[in-house]
Amino acid sequence: MVMPTGTSRILLVLVLLGGPSRQELAPVQLRLGGPRGPAGEGRLEVLYQGRWGTVCDDGFDFHAATVACRQLGYTAAITWTHSATYGQGEGPIWLDNVRCGGSEGSLAECAHNGWGISDCHHGEDAGVVCSGQRLPGNSPQATTAGHLGEVLGLTLEEVRLKPILARAKLSMPVMEGAVEVKHNGRWRQVCDANWTRNNSRVVCGMLGFPREKHVNTSFYRKLWNKKLKDPNSSLKSLSQKNSFWVHRVRCQGSEPHLARCPVQMAPPAPRQHACPHGMHAIVSCLPGPAFQKGTGKGKNKTAPGKVLPVRLRAGTHAGEGRVEVLRHGQWGTVCDKQWDLAAASVVCRQLGYGTAKQALVGARMGQGLGPIHMSNVQCTGHERSLGECRFQDAEQNGCQHKADAAVRCHMPNMDFKSQVRLAGGRNPEEGVVEVLVPVQGQLQWGAVCGAQWGLNEAMVVCRQLGLGFASHALQETWYWAGSPGASQVVMSGVRCAGTELALQQCQRHGPVHCPSGGGRFSAGVTCTAHAPDLVMNAQLVQETAYLEDRPLGLLYCAHEERCLSRSADNMQWPYGHRRLLRFSSQIHNLGRADFRPRMGRHAWTWHQCHRHFHSIEVFTHYDLLTLNGSKVAEGHKASFCLEDTNCPEGLQRRFACANFGEQGVSVGCWDTYSHDIDCQWIDITDVPPGSYTFQVVVNPKHEVAESDFSNNVMRCQCKYDGQRVWMHGCHTSDAYGADVVSDMERRERLANNLV
Repeated sequence: MVMPTGTSRILLVLVLLGGPSRQELAPVQLRLGGPRGPAGEGRLEVLYQGRWGTVCDDGFDFHAATVACRQLGYTAAITWTHSATYGQGEGPIWLDNVRCGGSEGSLAECAHNGWGISDCHHGEDAGVVCSGQRLPGNSPQATTAGHLGEVLGLTLEEVRLKPILARAKLSMPVMEGAVEVKHNGRWRQVCDANWTRNNSRVVCGMLGFPREKHVNTSFYRKLWNKKLKDPNSSLKSLSQKNSFWVHRVRCQGSEPHLARCPVQMAPPAPRQHACPHGMHAIVSCLPGPAFQKGTGKGKNKTAPGKVLPVRLRAGTHAGEGRVEVLRHGQWGTVCDKQWDLAAASVVCRQLGYGTAKQALVGARMGQGLGPIHMSNVQCTGHERSLGECRFQDAEQNGCQHKADAAVRCHMPNMDFKSQVRLAGGRNPEEGVVEVLVPVQGQLQWGAVCGAQWGLNEAMVVCRQLGLGFASHALQETWYWAGSPGASQVVMSGVRCAGTELALQQCQRHGPVHCPSGGGRFSAGVTCTAHAPDLVMNAQLVQETAYLEDRPLGLLYCAHEERCLSRSADNMQWPYGHRRLLRFSSQIHNLGRADFRPRMGRHAWTWHQCHRHFHSIEVFTHYDLLTLNGSKVAEGHKASFCLEDTNCPEGLQRRFACANFGEQGVSVGCWDTYSHDIDCQWIDITDVPPGSYTFQVVVNPKHEVAESDFSNNVMRCQCKYDGQRVWMHGCHTSDAYGADVVSDMERRERLANNLV
């Protein structure tokens, strides 16, 4: 008799509790909660006195994570997380200020405040990431939120297509072939008896394809029969064994994984053949636009109707990120209430990927900024767009951005990772970029010319290698030795948009042209799993803009820092004034890593006039443009102080400028520059009345890497009559759809008789 999993765990606890013991050392059971994720990753939860609760992140460290992971049945801890990274738990917070040495056998043996004694809230729930390897002979006590491959004791570990035809074998990714399923470590073929198109749809989704297509099975039947008659083939003997087959699969077509479908491994009768008179099931899949041959930046073509454009933001890898939808002309997020794999799979298929691997909740991919468009999304799984699903307006549900939904999608195996490598670095995340490209008809490894190499190109390399984002793009790599035999420059003039899936998809020179040569001038990168993402609060700019005529006697410091127009140099100081367009700015870090200056404190510049340090040469550009895009006034703001002005509830300020403190902007926090600070303006003394575009660019020189540079520009429509100023329509560069922006510009030009 197979005992249910939950029962075996309960019996284990009862056995352990058989003898009397002190409360402090009472054995406890652990599990990992939160969104469905890889094994060994999640919010740490403790079962005590029959109730599941969480662990506060105060005092929690790597030693505590090591003890927890070993108790869960894993060999080691990789890292630990704070601030409810895996979503907020429920019930009591059982442990606070946990202090472990690292050698304890149970979390209960570590020092702590006492059971249930805590001053924390669930926004401080701790999580762990354990190594994927389990301790030998250990049956872990972890219970995760239902891994996809575990349904009623049946474990389908992987699915693949075995190409049969020569053209299918040469295709990358493999899009057509016989379905093979890995069950208990062994590959089996699936019988084609009663195989349906719904089954094919599910298989294609798992392999990263949005749709299936019709396949000519009669042709494959002829090949199968021919091979059965071949005396040199072992197919005939293998196909007689039931262990070679999966007997039957019955899918509805909406399942995100084959393991969610009813599966019969063997026929019901004991001596019945698993696939009488049958052959292996054949599936043919249609790739999304980005994975079709000859394209790398394709767009999905969807029919009109309830189509809501969707996009993913802030994901470490391709095919993952925070879900954002375009409604009423403005991009916004989705609340995670009732967010599940069915809805996540609709998003993934709409974007040209397969089904969803994970439906993430609790702003796992960072918090958005702006409207929350949807909540309580309910999909059947057959919808072509998220707009066809049932949903409620998030305003009615009290959703906040800490509940933004995200997805991880199944992606086709393009084998891009094997076409690039890093060499000579101190760790696998850095080094000289080496690519595999055809040279005179033969594939050859070589270096990339460092001239014009930038962050966009480095981002593509890191994504291609599955290493996340680029933190540095290096044009000189004299301190890293490349691989022997790969010193020749085989790629030059590389220009990427930053969204490509492989460096080979970027523009580059035809014949290689690299005047600086390779060697120390080869391109290099440093990659990181997480990156910051700065976004300007457009609404605050619109609300706080005003004009001030400021006497020159109060502008000496600003003049020294070049915050005034050049015409100020020719004035009779200190007599006269400058007309300033002043405003407040609030810059949020919506990424998953702190924004830190690239230079250390030893390299910051002291400015005597204002008596502060500049950690970044230019942090923002403030410009006033004509409607045709020409600059009529500009002002820049050096980053004299990057700090956490404010943080949302549950997060602590960590960066402050006082006493030569560390500068930066923490994840989820924001830095506010009030309108009354010097240089927080544009000098419009010489600007005639008219209609203009007011523009702010954050991190304009890309000195610090971010996960997304497309939202670093904020624009407003600005009308100036010589005495007053009006700001309206303020938005970040990616906040509106292209049609809305062009329509706003068209109306503005018509109003001013501009063609």
